[in-house]
Parts: sequence; C-alpha cells; structure tokens
Amino acid sequence: MRTRTIVETRRVPHTVDGETLLIDEEHTRRVPLPPRDWDHIVLTSALGVIVLGLGVVIVWSTASIGALLTRAIDEPVIAYAAASGFVLGWIVCMAFEWLARYDPLRVRRPRRAGHAFLASDMAAVCVHGYVADSLKVGVIGAVLSGGAKWLWTLALDHQAAPLDTRTQQWVTVKRNEAGGRLALAAVRRQLTRANSRAAAEEAALRTTVAAGPDQLGDDTDSEDADILPLNPSGMTVKDAVKTAWDSGIREKAAATRYVSRAMGRAASPETVDRYLRALKVGA
Repeated sequence: MRTRTIVETRRVPHTVDGETLLIDEEHTRRVPLPPRDWDHIVLTSALGVIVLGLGVVIVWSTASIGALLTRAIDEPVIAYAAASGFVLGWIVCMAFEWLARYDPLRVRRPRRAGHAFLASDMAAVCVHGYVADSLKVGVIGAVLSGGAKWLWTLALDHQAAPLDTRTQQWVTVKRNEAGGRLALAAVRRQLTRANSRAAAEEAALRTTVAAGPDQLGDDTDSEDADILPLNPSGMTVKDAVKTAWDSGIREKAAATRYVSRAMGRAASPETVDRYLRALKVGA
C-alpha cells in the first residue's frame, strides 16, 4: 500500500523554571494514499482532447470561411470576424446545453440551435472547398466540425445523469420558485424607481417659488418676501390672509390660526402680521 508523509503541528506543554506554557511542536506521520481515480483521469483527459479539438476547429473554420468571405469583402478583418461567428455560434449553444443538462425541456432549444449553427458552419466550409477547387479539403474541414460537436454531445450525455420523473418535477418546482423570487425582486426594484420618480414629480408640481413682492408693499429686504411655498390647492399665505381679512378676522393670533388651517401647515405669525399690516394700510 502506498503512503505519504504529512507534517502536523500540535500544542504541547513545556516547562521552564517552573512555568509551563503551551508551545508548537511538529511531528510527522504516514497516511495511506487513496487509489487512483481512473474514471476521473479518463474523463479529464477526454474533456481535454475535446477542448483541444474545439480549438483546432475554431481556427480551421474561421480561416476557411474567412477566406471565402474575403472574395466578396475587401476588409479581411471584417471577413474573418464574421467567419468566427459561424463556429462560435454552435460552441455557445453547447455551453447552454451544459448549463441545462439536468432539464430535458430546457436543453432542447440550445441543442437545436447548435445543430442549425453547425449545419451553416459545415456548409460554408464545404462551399469554400468547392470555390477553391478543393472540395475534398472542404468536406474534411466540415467533418472536423461535426466530429467536435458529436464528441461534446457524448461528453454531455455522460455527465447529465437522468432524473426520475418525480425528482425532475421537484427540481422544476424549486427552479420556478427561485425564478419567481428573482422576477419579483426585479419588479419591486422597477416599482420603487417609478414611485420615487412619481413622488419627485408631484413634489415639484406642488412646490413653487413666489415671484417676489406684490402690490401690497412687501419689503424686498425681509426674509419672508422672497419665497412663499404653495399648498396643494394653490393658495398662498397672502391669499389665506386676504381671505381671513375679508371674513372679518383682524387679530394676529386669530388670523394665524385661520391661515394655518387653510394652508394645512403652521404659518409664520410674523408673515401673517406683515400681510395684515399691509391690508390695513391699503384699507
């Protein structure tokens, strides 16, 4: 049996001059090595070969289709960039297949899309071989793409352990619950943003700035003469004081109470008194 040596550190008591302290002490011991996991080694090697094959296919297909497109486009960069889309399309679909490997329903669409991209890739490679008077080379390049796709499908089928019907339904329900929570979070975020914007708009419409002193003779240097907030009904402090004056209210305290009720907020007694004095002067 194979073994390996490991070094461990433990705390041990050590006494010097009658004082005992805990110190670190290293010691070694040999433990048995687990047997080699040949299944994992073989799977890792197979995946490495598949990835290497995909790299070769990407280069080959891009070069072949790019050379075909340069016959119609004078810019090689654009031609080869467009050519890479043929092979990258079905490779991306393979990635989505891997992510949906435990859901037979969700895996169908990326698999079909991957087959469509693969067919267009193989057809373009064959066309390039035909145009370049080397159809055999084109067919070989197309077979390389098809072989890489087939190997990936085999690896995916090996990794995607089939689930029984009841377990598959349980997985679907849990996935739907998580998806619903994500959807509700996004909707709540949108509603919060919309409500915040609506509240800001309403606040801007409710609040305005008075233009300045009017014909009642307000003092432009006073601290209340510049800004007068309006209540939602549009009545200003001056309007409320004028209404109180017309109703026969002349005292400062009574007028302040009336204006506060009319405005829906506490009014400044000094501001109310100033308007009352102006109205008295005008009368």
